[in-house]
Amino acid sequence: MNGVHDCGGIDGLGGIVAESAEPVFHAEWERRVFALLWALGFNGFWNLDEFRHAIERMPATEYLRTTYYEHWLHAMETLLMEKHIVSAAELAAARGREKPRSLPNSRAPMDVTAVTNLIAKGFPSKVADGPAAAFKVGDRVRTRNINPAGHTRLPRYARGRQGVIERDYGVFPFPDKNAHGGSAAERVYLVCLSAEEIWGPGVSSLDTVRIDLWEPHLEMRG
Repeated sequence: MNGVHDCGGIDGLGGIVAESAEPVFHAEWERRVFALLWALGFNGFWNLDEFRHAIERMPATEYLRTTYYEHWLHAMETLLMEKHIVSAAELAAARGREKPRSLPNSRAPMDVTAVTNLIAKGFPSKVADGPAAAFKVGDRVRTRNINPAGHTRLPRYARGRQGVIERDYGVFPFPDKNAHGGSAAERVYLVCLSAEEIWGPGVSSLDTVRIDLWEPHLEMRG
């Protein structure tokens, strides 16, 4: 979807200020949100694409005035309510409660080994079998100029641009459908685009941008 979150390639947003000796977490609640995200994912209450889409659906003013881990918390609350696992009233009542209740259909609690493996490896999602490749390394392609209402992994700044296939990663779940309950799997490619193709003349001819894109995001360049 086209939202405030999709700000890649936009000028005028200011510089990135690097915090000296930045801690991993700025507050204890951030540590808890980090743990909750993985625990809920481990128990199957979200997939990565629907989690991202929940963040994308935040009102623009709320998205801009809240922090990274507040985005995470918003997404978890949104998905738990949309999946009818908890209600808004239950969430409100739970704030400040010291002893949490168990969620329905939860697995056994994660142990230290499971936590370590999950953070190190994430949720592997490569599909063994899938459609044959429509493109090969070296093919000159164009990204589709789409404006979907739902989630997409094709950023706005890279739509309708020409590039070259550099690698075929194999088949993975298609985020544009996976975020909405679909189960399609599509081939993923590494696509190289010149900086000039994206931002126009006046940029270095040596600069390039490489993006991992799914096959439905691409078409053969004429």
